[in-house]
Amino acid sequence: MLELEQQSEDIQLQHDDIMVRMILSPINPSDLIPIYGAYKHRIQLPAIPGYEGVGVVEAVGSSITTSLIGKRVLPLRGEGTWQQYVKTKANFAVPVPKEMDDETASQMYINPMTAWLICTEELRLNSEDVLVVNACGSAIGRLFAQLAKVFGYRLIAVVRNDIHIDELKSLGAWAVIDTSKESLIHSVMELTSGLGATAGIDSIGGQEGHDLIECIRPDGAVTIIGLLSGNQMNWSHIHERHPNIRVKPYWLKRWVDGISNDRWHENFSDLFELVKEGTLTIQTPRTRISIHEYKKAIEKALASGHIGKVLLEPFLSC
Repeated sequence: MLELEQQSEDIQLQHDDIMVRMILSPINPSDLIPIYGAYKHRIQLPAIPGYEGVGVVEAVGSSITTSLIGKRVLPLRGEGTWQQYVKTKANFAVPVPKEMDDETASQMYINPMTAWLICTEELRLNSEDVLVVNACGSAIGRLFAQLAKVFGYRLIAVVRNDIHIDELKSLGAWAVIDTSKESLIHSVMELTSGLGATAGIDSIGGQEGHDLIECIRPDGAVTIIGLLSGNQMNWSHIHERHPNIRVKPYWLKRWVDGISNDRWHENFSDLFELVKEGTLTIQTPRTRISIHEYKKAIEKALASGHIGKVLLEPFLSC
């Protein structure tokens, strides 16, 4: 059950904490999955949803410089961001560049960091790779299209209709397959002269996830980052049928738990620089809705056929 709760504004800070007044908090699929009962083993209730957002530092702990007060940050790795005030450790908070607008800044963590790390650390993509990505009209799909220009891999973008084809090609996709009109497996094999792609990224699961794995050549890899269909794949079948293809889920949290503070901030600096130079653009949000209308906001976020994220605005009146 999800409900809006009024809490005391008297937030107690430890010496290395900061308190952030939230400006915007996106609604991501990863926020909604635990709300609807999945990942129960990974969520300790009661919990506040929201993994990313942007806000302004309003108070700091005794060991933190007061020069942070009034600065915009991404208050990450602390409390859930779907609230008006968020507490986190100062060393986890990421300062936002002055030239970056709030809507872009609020979306700089979950999708950009996941796409960046998959390219650089998980799959280590380069100009010799062919990457096939399903649900590629999504926000993270757009990022993989743009990163193709950075790392040189050829992207085969998979979509279910023709709405995103032109945009994905302009962003950097080598080819776009509309599965409402053509066979995924046949098309990938035709594009790769029968070899298959070297790597794949699945956000859907179910049969579409299985179909994507069929497009991968031996010794290739598939990274699972979502379950949009709500249907799990048959893992025993996958390992029996494709013993030479590495298939595994990717959890951003595992990287976060093991990363040093320096590397944490270095990766954000890399992403901020790509945005600053125009190499990477973050999708314009669909709408901004008061946190007091969170039910309406979630309904809009779940509605299919729309482009851009729904952003919660914690201090916007109904």
